[in-house]
Amino acid sequence: MRLTLLLPIAVLLAAPATAAPVRDDQLKPVSVQFAAAGEAALAQGKAQDAIDSFEAALAVDPRNVAAFRGIAGAYEKLGLPGKAVKYYREALALNPSDIAALEGQGRALVARGATARAQINVARIKALCKADCSAAARLEGVIAKGVQQADAAPAKVASPGS
Repeated sequence: MRLTLLLPIAVLLAAPATAAPVRDDQLKPVSVQFAAAGEAALAQGKAQDAIDSFEAALAVDPRNVAAFRGIAGAYEKLGLPGKAVKYYREALALNPSDIAALEGQGRALVARGATARAQINVARIKALCKADCSAAARLEGVIAKGVQQADAAPAKVASPGS
């Protein structure tokens, strides 16, 4: 009898928890304001100021997906795609269906040379799209350009003794 009662509980505990996306109107208003300041700084080309604002937004409310996306975008502007991938991953952990985060992560992956992983993001975007799939088309363009650049780059030859 005990086993039959414990089985449903074990199934529930083993099932992955999926967090529902948090809307802006559910976030703390101060966090949204800091994220907006970060977007403004990023638009002005002030990536480090943007990161500071986005980090403040996350300190106020760590569920702010836009702040994670913003930090990732700022790191892309700074030429640090590895850090960008990390923050896009954080955004996607909070909202796995965030098309902007999937597209951004795909761009950052291409910058790191991981075009196969970026293709997975294209497939995920297409699965989420209802009508307009411009994000998937843009990411496919970035991937194609990345592949062309990789094909055109000269192969690195190891020097003797290294």
